Amino acid sequence: MPAAALKPKPFPTQSTAKHPVLLDLPYAPIEKRPLPPGRPREWYVTHNRRLKAMRLAIALLDSGVYLPNQARNETIRSAAELIGVHPPSDTTCHMVRALMRYSR
Repeated sequence: MPAAALKPKPFPTQSTAKHPVLLDLPYAPIEKRPLPPGRPREWYVTHNRRLKAMRLAIALLDSGVYLPNQARNETIRSAAELIGVHPPSDTTCHMVRALMRYSR
């Protein structure tokens, strides 16, 4: 028997599936750890904005939005509502598009 026949078949992705793959929502929130103390307030704001942008970029990629020009502010805000985070600001929406641009 050839070795290729023994290899398990991968799960279909959005690009290979016959029907759209539904967004797989997290089953349990990740345990949060406190941020390091003693940094300037702007560091915490930027850090949280980056985390939110990464979550939104992953949600958009999972839902089939692969290009930054497909991710308008309304699309990003609807993804935020879908995953249960507060609507992002224009700055965060810009950061989401930048993350999608640099991931290629």
